[in-house]
Amino acid sequence: MSTTSSQPLARARLMRMMCLTSALPLAILTLTAAQRSLPTLVVDPGPIARPETVVNFPLPRGVNGESLQLRALDGDAVTPLQITKDRRAWFIARGLQAGNVTRYRIEPALDRTETSLPVEARMDYDGIDLRLWEQSVLHYRTDKHKLPNNDIKPIFKRAGYIHPLRTPTGRIVTDDYPPNHVHHHGIWSAWTKTEFQGRKPDFWNMGSGTGTVEFEAVLDTWSGRTHAGFRARHRYVDLSAPSPTTVLTEVWEVTLYAAGQSKTPLRMFDLTSTQELVTSSPLVLPEYHYGGLGFRGPRAWDGAANTIFLTSEGKNRSNGHATRARWCYIGGTVNTAQAGIVILGHPQNFRAPQPMRIHPTEPFFNWAPSQLGRWEITAAQPYISRYRVIVLDGPPDVHAIERLWQDYADPVKANVTS
Repeated sequence: MSTTSSQPLARARLMRMMCLTSALPLAILTLTAAQRSLPTLVVDPGPIARPETVVNFPLPRGVNGESLQLRALDGDAVTPLQITKDRRAWFIARGLQAGNVTRYRIEPALDRTETSLPVEARMDYDGIDLRLWEQSVLHYRTDKHKLPNNDIKPIFKRAGYIHPLRTPTGRIVTDDYPPNHVHHHGIWSAWTKTEFQGRKPDFWNMGSGTGTVEFEAVLDTWSGRTHAGFRARHRYVDLSAPSPTTVLTEVWEVTLYAAGQSKTPLRMFDLTSTQELVTSSPLVLPEYHYGGLGFRGPRAWDGAANTIFLTSEGKNRSNGHATRARWCYIGGTVNTAQAGIVILGHPQNFRAPQPMRIHPTEPFFNWAPSQLGRWEITAAQPYISRYRVIVLDGPPDVHAIERLWQDYADPVKANVTS
């Protein structure tokens, strides 16, 4: 509203809200003379229908506090906001129609009676558990000291990876220390063929003893109404040097969303990896067929006929290796029913759409940018890679997966107006 006559009404309405929330000192909206009304959020889905999408926007000046909500201007529907440390507001928008703009009013939340948050990060004895509505979705391992059996050599001990990863019905779709590749771990990252200061450390094949990836520290964890997650740091260590030498530091940021509550349930999280060189010497990555972010499916998927691969380009296990794709589905039977994951590659990733390593007989998948030729990680250019992981029960729905990728690649536009 912009007329002078509307100013007293807007201020009176705001004062009533502030009185109702007087017990909530963290919920404060201060209006400038130019605003004269509660701020409005305009969400534009663009040309894409978005049944469910993650939205975030910077809080405008004059809007402070942690207990805020959105009220739809075309009805009474209320959506709580999650406010992060960088003063951005997050929520899940549902039912956005292509080309139809939706408007919300930002206001103090009147109800803070919730005793638990929908999405939680819980620390335990060997890592971080990310949970949605009290159900474990993924576990990030921080303790490398326990091996599944005494037959595995200590050199293979590792932490800093995700396992187990569960579908909405609780089926586990990852493996850890599989007998035929004990250096595979759920979802993990490492480089294979490298050159550094005249040496050739292999950070992937730990049994060679030339390189390893060490978990170093948990940097942050959070829980919330819209998402929960953590940030953790790893070190890529050259063991072929005269003394162990850290080549790269890697920070994982993993964010689980309160999404997937629609007709076809799913679990959804983002994984962003930022790798920075520690020294001035570049890490050279020659052309090679695997290395980077990897996924290992459960042991029941071993065998050429037991894992289904499907890429965004319609490729499968027989013809998908060394091709490029925007996403890949990997699935199979878990406890008598089909389950699987989809890994979406962000369009801003290096060499996107990235090429893939699809194993001919094992449930192994890897985004492998080195397939396209020699490249380097330098002090001036960190390597940042972004992926979204969808975990689901049942067979893949290509139309739904494509819509999820479009939503990831081209997020909604959200702007605040006075």
